[in-house]
This record gives sequence, C-alpha cells and structure tokens, in this order.
Amino acid sequence: MSIGRWTPAQLPSLAGKRFVVTGGNAGLGYWASEFLARRGASVVLAARNEQKAESAAASILTRAPLGSVSFVKLDLANLESVESAAAVLGSEPIDGLVANAGILGSSKPQFTVDGFELMFGTNVLGHFALIARLMPTLLATPGSRVVSLGSISHEFFEMDLADVMSEIDYRSFRAYGRSKLAAMLIGFELDRRLQAAGLSTRSLVAHPGFALDSLASDRPGIAKARRANALVRTALAPLAQGKDAGALPIVRAVADPVARGGEYWGPDGWRQLKGDPAVVRARNRARDIRTASELWAMAETMTGNPLAF
Repeated sequence: MSIGRWTPAQLPSLAGKRFVVTGGNAGLGYWASEFLARRGASVVLAARNEQKAESAAASILTRAPLGSVSFVKLDLANLESVESAAAVLGSEPIDGLVANAGILGSSKPQFTVDGFELMFGTNVLGHFALIARLMPTLLATPGSRVVSLGSISHEFFEMDLADVMSEIDYRSFRAYGRSKLAAMLIGFELDRRLQAAGLSTRSLVAHPGFALDSLASDRPGIAKARRANALVRTALAPLAQGKDAGALPIVRAVADPVARGGEYWGPDGWRQLKGDPAVVRARNRARDIRTASELWAMAETMTGNPLAF
C-alpha cells in the first residue's frame, strides 16, 4: 500500500477512545475503521447490513489485536432508524464521529423512506439528524470531533437552496455534488457554532481525493471491486489512489492531535486527487456562512431534529 509520508502508525495510542464510523463496513469507512482500531481504538461500525459489518469486523480484528469492533444498525435513509441507532450509539462516550456513509444515486430520482431525494436525504439529512441526536454525548466527551465527508465534486456545482431535492432537471452527478457541498457547508458551520459557544467539541471536513477500491490493498470480502491488474494500476497511478490511502485524511481529521476544528483535510497532490493527507483548500462556496445558515435551518425543519447547544 502506497500511502505517502504519513502513516496511521504516527498517531498516538487511541486506547480507551471510542469512534463511530457510518458506513464502516466497506470502502473508505472500512479503511478508516481499520486504521483507528490498529491504534487501539474501540470502533463502532454503524451500517445497514449486519452480515457485511460482521465480515468487516472480522477483517479488522485480524489486523488490530489491541482494538475492538462492534456493530450498530443504521440506515441514514430512514429517520426512524437514525433515531434508534442514536439511542444506542449515544449511550457511551464518543470521541469521534465519522459521517462517512454516502450514496451516489441512479440516473432517475430515488427517494428515502421519509420522501426525500435519496442522495440529499442520506448524505445530508440522515447525517444531520444523527449528529443532532448524538450532540449531547459528543459535548459530554471532552475534545470530541465530528468529521463530515466532503468531495472534489463540490468544486463543480453551486448550492441551489430553492431546489435542494433536485426536483428541477434532475441530474444524478449534480445532485450528488450538491449533496456533498451541503454536507461540507453544514460541517464547517457546525464548527463555527461550537467555537462561538465556547465548547470543546470540534467539527472538521475531509475528502479522499480520487480513491478507488480497485487500487487499495487486498481485503477479501470487503472491497466492492476486484483489485485492478498491473497495467490498469500503472495507468491510473498518476491520478488516483486506493481507498486505503483515501481514508488517511479522514483518520487524521478525526484522531490526529495536530488537526483543528474547521479544517478541510484531503490529499496534498495535484488538484487534491491523491497524495499525503494534509490541510487543503475548499472552494469559498463551501464556507459561505449565509448559505450554511439557511441550509442548517432547512435541515432542522426537514428532519425535525434541531441541532442546538
């Protein structure tokens, strides 16, 4: 695995700390969970599929003898499931919440159980409701962190608050890009509000660059795609990296003592496609306070979960 100059081994021991990773059974969430557990952390895989989570936990524990891994069922596309999961997750201290799980929808609009467009409902509203319900626990855990998953795709689209559900001229990738931009807006706004309130909990945003399962180290039964052959790996190498490397900005944001609230972590290479995990620049649109404030109010109304402290 090529992961640049920084490795998770440089983190201090995470023994005694508890991290919740949504979508921790596969992809970026799996790798973030493995890296955290390898430093001795207790990791909770919050995911929809128990069987996949059990396979992920078994894989992690073979490589992380000092860590522990557990599972809580969570479907971010169902606010009732979010409420049930939060009741379990919030019963113990949470040092870090990684809001990782996400959906890239199909060419036609799909909807959550609660009637929201699937990507906005899952990537934005599901996580917003989860963070809101876990906030009392996070605030009670000194130095806790929330890390929201951003994306390079936020660079391609402006936020349209009049059409957050992508009902007008639906385009799948645009809806996805806007959902990730919305998650970033809320992530940065959360930290502004936490700091203004003088609280120790911090919110950061991280992104993986151009990260592919097929370029990651082998984890049988975990990755969705087979590893690419040598020729394909060589061709993709200048522009892409494995999801193991893509998870490193997430890990640093949630667990590295040098990380600070409000930062945006990603690969430090060309156009942030790949590279060493570092603090990088987000587009101004992702830090627009007025848009973030309006979006926050909308999310509170749509989910019925006020996020206040």
